[in-house]
Amino acid sequence: MTSFNRSTSRRLKKLTQIPSVWEGDRRPLSSSQTRSEDSEDKGDCILWVDGSQGIVRGMDVVVPETGPEAVVRTLMRAMEHPHSPAKPARPQRIVVRDREIQFYLRGVLQDLDIAIDYTPELPLIDELFRSFGEILDSQIPDLPPQYAHSLRDKAFAIWQAAPWEFLEEQQILSIEINKWDVGTLYASVMGMLGMEYGILFYRSEDSLKQFRATVLQDEGSKGCLEEAFLKQDCLFLTFEHADEIDEDDEHKGDLGDLPSSEIDPTFGNIHPLEGLRSVLYDEEALIMFVALESLIRFIRDHRRQLSGESFPNLSRRYRISLPHSDEATKSLSVTVATMPKLAAELEQMVGANEQDRAVGVSSPMFRSLRDDLIPEDSFLSLGVLSWEMLEYLRQGVIYHQVGDMNQVGDGLPVILIQTSRPKAKTVIESIEAAGGLKAICFNPGADPYDGNKYDLGLLQTQNGELFLFGEFLDNDPIHVEARQKWNQRCKNTQGYCGLIIAKGLTGSARGNPQLRDMMALFEARSLAPKDLGIGTLQLVPQVQFE
Repeated sequence: MTSFNRSTSRRLKKLTQIPSVWEGDRRPLSSSQTRSEDSEDKGDCILWVDGSQGIVRGMDVVVPETGPEAVVRTLMRAMEHPHSPAKPARPQRIVVRDREIQFYLRGVLQDLDIAIDYTPELPLIDELFRSFGEILDSQIPDLPPQYAHSLRDKAFAIWQAAPWEFLEEQQILSIEINKWDVGTLYASVMGMLGMEYGILFYRSEDSLKQFRATVLQDEGSKGCLEEAFLKQDCLFLTFEHADEIDEDDEHKGDLGDLPSSEIDPTFGNIHPLEGLRSVLYDEEALIMFVALESLIRFIRDHRRQLSGESFPNLSRRYRISLPHSDEATKSLSVTVATMPKLAAELEQMVGANEQDRAVGVSSPMFRSLRDDLIPEDSFLSLGVLSWEMLEYLRQGVIYHQVGDMNQVGDGLPVILIQTSRPKAKTVIESIEAAGGLKAICFNPGADPYDGNKYDLGLLQTQNGELFLFGEFLDNDPIHVEARQKWNQRCKNTQGYCGLIIAKGLTGSARGNPQLRDMMALFEARSLAPKDLGIGTLQLVPQVQFE
């Protein structure tokens, strides 16, 4: 049996011993009325109360698997750091209703001059747990128990289908239900940008349009965005990491790369007069079930058409069986359809907003370059890929542009660009659409206003366009050393080099992507500034219009 250190026992014996009887117990903190079949225990609650004064001195909630040491840890805090208004003290007598706890405490506390007794009833603690039970019984479950299992199954089926891999938020699907006072739901899939994953089911087309128009108009105002968010009229399904992680934790990873075992679905409702609630009532749960099941079938039947470059005009009717329904209706006919015209209208709204924002914006740009290929928050590095690893990568990446090179030196000089998975896919598709990557080059640049000189990293595509991927100060010693190694390695390979596009920017592989994170390898040529022939590029401000 574990016992106190002698120093701990001496410290506890210095506490004033008061003529009080303390009650202690450990009980499951759960409510049978509110728990569904697949719900987890809420844990065990450990309580220490001063029966003489009628106050709680210490309380903890632990997982059921925690050993008896937890009872002692809570007791120590009850003595040394009790809840207000109690003062630090040591009791004369302790009573418990569990024989095992009694014998355990007698062994651990034998040097503290505290009597440990057994009693079959603990009146004060009994009353406290009755109060806890009433609170738990009065809580409304997040999902109606009879539908909870079915809804979670449909949510995980959506996660496996991953519609955000080919559907953008403005590519709306209509789901005609005509039941429970709901006509048609308008489904908007979130996740292609790699930020939030889920589906919004708007109750009206007007609510969807109004929200998007407000967001575009008040993009910079946090208060206005929150107000617009709460004015939506929709049901929602969102996905979060099963473990609680700080939102600012940069190692939490891209949610879209996680298996369903690490994902937790959340259901809820948003309404202008109700606000947001993460609770579904019976009718809402049935509506959500029907919407998800019909959406899953539609994605299964039309995945290839939906994955194409255009948003096609598709429609399909399904008969959906209702789960555990007490209603006379046991199944429902539902029609799911794409809405290409609405998608085009929403895209026009975004395009018009971007044009409006372009007027009046003054941002420095290097003349003749495009900077819209590489995401701003990407991780960038200059390095080398060993020849052995190159062979593995050629076989493992999703996209590979082949080159013909001499394997001389320690490996292939490469530029590594790491971003989120959706953004990486966009970069790859853009380079592919431009005919592929032709060359990687570094060219001098200058800012005439502050006198700084730059080494500009450029990507040249087969259609002749130049894209800026990095701006490096000419006198940065780290970059100078990296460039020297780059030049020597390119010389060894007779000008051959490569570009790697990797995912996992926000995960544990940030800054050090593994082979599984690398999505594309473009083998290309290295160009010197004189070969590029564009001279020193000047930093100039864009014209600002009022």
